[in-house]
Amino acid sequence: MQQTKGPQKSFVIFIALGLFFLIMLNALLPSLSRTQKVPYSEFLQMVESGQVTEVQQSADGTEIAFLTKDQNGKTSYYLTAAMTETDLAAVLQQHKTAEDKPIVFGRELPSKNRSLMMFVISWMLPLLLLLGLGILLMRMMQKKMGGNAMSFGKSNAKIYVQAQTGKTFADVAGQDEAKEALTEIVDFLHSPDKYRSVGAVMPKGALLVGPPGTGKTLLAKAVAGEAGVPFFSIAGSEFVEMFVGMGAARVRDLFKQASEKAPCIVFIDEIDTIGKSRDRAGSMGGNDEREQTLNQLLTEMDGFDGSKGVIILAATNRPDTLDKALLRPGRFDRRIPVELPDLAGREAILKVHAKKIMLDENVDLTAIARATSGTSGAELANIINEAALRAVKCNRRIVNQTDLQEAVEVIIAGYQRKGKVISPKEKRIVAYHEIGHALVAAKQTESAPVTKITIVPRTSGALGYTMQVPEEDTNLLSKEEALNKIATYTAGRAAEELVFGSFTSGASNDIEQATRLARSMVTRLGMSSEFDMMALETVSNQYLGGDASLTCSTETAAHIDAEVLSIIKTAHKKALGILTENQDKLHRLAAFLLERETITGEEFMQILNEEPAA
Repeated sequence: MQQTKGPQKSFVIFIALGLFFLIMLNALLPSLSRTQKVPYSEFLQMVESGQVTEVQQSADGTEIAFLTKDQNGKTSYYLTAAMTETDLAAVLQQHKTAEDKPIVFGRELPSKNRSLMMFVISWMLPLLLLLGLGILLMRMMQKKMGGNAMSFGKSNAKIYVQAQTGKTFADVAGQDEAKEALTEIVDFLHSPDKYRSVGAVMPKGALLVGPPGTGKTLLAKAVAGEAGVPFFSIAGSEFVEMFVGMGAARVRDLFKQASEKAPCIVFIDEIDTIGKSRDRAGSMGGNDEREQTLNQLLTEMDGFDGSKGVIILAATNRPDTLDKALLRPGRFDRRIPVELPDLAGREAILKVHAKKIMLDENVDLTAIARATSGTSGAELANIINEAALRAVKCNRRIVNQTDLQEAVEVIIAGYQRKGKVISPKEKRIVAYHEIGHALVAAKQTESAPVTKITIVPRTSGALGYTMQVPEEDTNLLSKEEALNKIATYTAGRAAEELVFGSFTSGASNDIEQATRLARSMVTRLGMSSEFDMMALETVSNQYLGGDASLTCSTETAAHIDAEVLSIIKTAHKKALGILTENQDKLHRLAAFLLERETITGEEFMQILNEEPAA
């Protein structure tokens, strides 16, 4: 549930200020709050001692009010009952105050007037002060919240016009297919009559799907910038409220505003927050706030006329969780994939972000794009920024190739932990472990070339790593390539066994990757001789890591485990055989790595290809 921390805090401040004003009012009106009643005899004693300075008798003659002043000048207010048998005026004329001044005395106005004034000062004035303070605080809350604090049903959509978005398709790189699909929407907003003359109606909604950081929000803003129309942007989570019915009210208000400003574009980010399948909503029998919001969204999309030029764009990285009614024709019937960029796309993205910094003329962005396979546009932007930060740290104004290469390693493995102390024995084990990976990879065909080997610890927890950069992007994985990868994963542990006769926990990540790939070969890729092309596993959330779940019996799962184990054992045996055949190179390369701590792929291959001395 969304919690309203702001209003609660303001309410506490309001109460505190109200109490403060009441305390101050009580201090400023002591004569009204500290009245003391005394006997008539005590009153006469005070008159005789010169303490009384002023006396007033009520209009009906039954009550006497008088003021006294002590030696410190403090004034007190008293009341006493009058004695009709005593001539009060004669008594007061015979005495004076302590300052030798006559006592001031007289008749008071009728008691009802004094009571009315006392009521106004004691009750009405504090209430008026509290009311004024409340109005002031409400206005402050309205300004802070950007509108009427009580308008819960209002949409929080941010509205941008063409000049404010400042984004066009030129700002989006690496997504040529997505831009081509969205160009039709831009053309419709520019020239709607061209489509109406044919009788064509633009789809009401388009759904942008893809992994996080691929530029889905940027694409939506670019469409609005190209079309030059108002752009409504709101996150799906902003519809979800703790008050039942508020999400549906905000949906109604959003579409009402969009209709008034048509033609325009409405962009709902992370629509899976409110668009999840209603079969999955289990709270309160499925009839919860999210479901009401979804029902209202479906109704509004059916209710408005697409020919008016209101285009609904939405983005999600969990399309498999969306309700089927949301994806039917007439709603979000156009699905536009925004996938991770390929080699050319990564290079184009790097060039877009590199325009903002000073680059050395010898920088090779193609090499950086080749080393960042599988990264998103947001990660590439982060690499450029990390390179610029490193240049500043080195007191340079120009970013060079070394800055970019180090930035890639920071994104992949984290920062260097220069202060971490590793014993010589552990350092030697890590060196043989990493050389084992590199040696087996280099001796196998169809393996990516080794570009860097290091035993410098990183903040990700790695004590070292071996970097392999493929010469080109590949979309297919052959069985031979998969087996070679598993052999490379197991090579680090194999090197430890061969040289030290034991093994450490340093291969934990290698074991996870080898097991995951071997299991995929059996359950999803059809690379098992026993199960052939049988699908044994389903993947959900493919854009968020791909959670896999088996779809087979317990007996079959046991056979799967045996097949996976067989694949890993075969690859482990293969890696151990390659290292045994090249044991001399293993020792020489490990010694070289221990001396240098970091070596390049060229240095590694030069030593590996050297002929042994006669």
